[in-house]
Amino acid sequence: MNIENIKQPFIKKFPGDFSGNPMQRNTPKVVFATIQPAGFDHPKLISFNEKLSEEIGLGKFEEKDLDFLVGNNLPENIKSYSTAYAGHQFGNWAGQLGDGRAILAGEIENNSGQKTEIQWKGAGATPYSRHADGRAVLRSSVREYLMSEAMFHLGIPTTRALSLAFTGEDVVRDMMYNGNPQDEKGAVVIRTAESFLRFGHFELMSAQREYKILQELVNFTVENYFKEIKSEGVQKYKDFFEEVSRRTADLMVEWYRVGFVHGVMNTDNMSILGLTIDYGPYSMMDEYNLNFTPNTTDLPSRRYAFGKQGQISQWNLWQLANALHPLIQDEKFLEDVLNDYGSYFWESHDKMLCKKFGFDELLKSDEAFFTNWQGLMQELQLDYTLFFNELEKYDDQKDLRDQFENVSYTFLNDEKLSKLEGFIKTYLARLDKNNISRKESLDLMHNTNPKFILRNYLLYQCIEETNAGKTEMLEKLTHALENPYHTIYPEFSAKRPSNYDDISGCSMLSCSS
Repeated sequence: MNIENIKQPFIKKFPGDFSGNPMQRNTPKVVFATIQPAGFDHPKLISFNEKLSEEIGLGKFEEKDLDFLVGNNLPENIKSYSTAYAGHQFGNWAGQLGDGRAILAGEIENNSGQKTEIQWKGAGATPYSRHADGRAVLRSSVREYLMSEAMFHLGIPTTRALSLAFTGEDVVRDMMYNGNPQDEKGAVVIRTAESFLRFGHFELMSAQREYKILQELVNFTVENYFKEIKSEGVQKYKDFFEEVSRRTADLMVEWYRVGFVHGVMNTDNMSILGLTIDYGPYSMMDEYNLNFTPNTTDLPSRRYAFGKQGQISQWNLWQLANALHPLIQDEKFLEDVLNDYGSYFWESHDKMLCKKFGFDELLKSDEAFFTNWQGLMQELQLDYTLFFNELEKYDDQKDLRDQFENVSYTFLNDEKLSKLEGFIKTYLARLDKNNISRKESLDLMHNTNPKFILRNYLLYQCIEETNAGKTEMLEKLTHALENPYHTIYPEFSAKRPSNYDDISGCSMLSCSS
């Protein structure tokens, strides 16, 4: 791999702590701290994303590159570092947080001029590890490696995964925070993104009243990642906030399209570029439930439940607005952008639902139709992905129960079947209002509704096998997630088996997962 081409423009631009000291501490007035990965004596490669490596300019993998994939024996051109940021966690100001398990190698540029940041996750402690060891276990690493790539192939803005490797050491974790810590295999993921900057980076500088650094950070972000913004002065910062808001709303709509639940939407887990970032206790939706949260830490409030993600993203933008206020100093403008967020989000959301149903445009009557559909989905405990797959194949010559019984997580008795039948009639009547052909309608549905999603029970199976040294499941899931709009493996395009309902890691997870 071409690791000699990796550079560190970020640490040349901003004030930092260059001591290399991993002691966990506050680092006021700096944006980063240099830190070396811990180093591992017996690493073993599990998987490598060669397509991504070629795409970003790193090139092909050779055996000697394994050291780099876990942060061992870095060359002189790589001065690795972790960044400082703050955040609101579960609605409360948490102060300085920072890259507790993440260490940046820097940035690489491909032949097309596209720049990509490269980051280890799980390679050792940093000044921001907050009394933790900076390591990662295999299960969380597999989940991040596979899910970030699944989201990419679904067409959703996301960080991506370059490699997954065993570290050769065990890590002690209390998976469910219930006082039962256990040894687990350690692993390191390399993840990539255009930038890993978060809302929290801007919150920290603003909270510390480091307004000059805040201004330089926004200028740097606009210059490198928001090239469509051509304005100067205060207007540049206004345009920046508007664009961040739009990208965030667009991301939320995409999450709703495929049924993704992040699980821990703290402001420090919100990408300033509108990417899906930090794959912790996430879940893809099985049975449709607006109140579903996959995160045990989010109980009982369910702040980050599926149906609240649009609302929470707006709340998080309020916190970013507060952080940027010293640069913008226009309360009415910020309030207007935030108030407009809701209308933009809901219009985009409903247009997205139209495509899922195969409608060519949004009608005024669709709001009631969607509300009725949501109630039906929850009452009949219908699988979110499989319902639309069946709707796409709907045949009025076939028995309704036969078509939908494998889509429901409850028995479809006569009463429930009657309600489903009534909805189907309403749906067919709505289809008749289309201005496009049935084939065009089906094309809309096919391109919007995935046939494969990376369900938690599949990840659980994969983690168990990978932990045992087997990679067949990992390879099959990788193939499936690269083709999410096609049925590659029919056994993966089925609802969650009931024997996985109460297994930890298949429905609910902790933040450490």
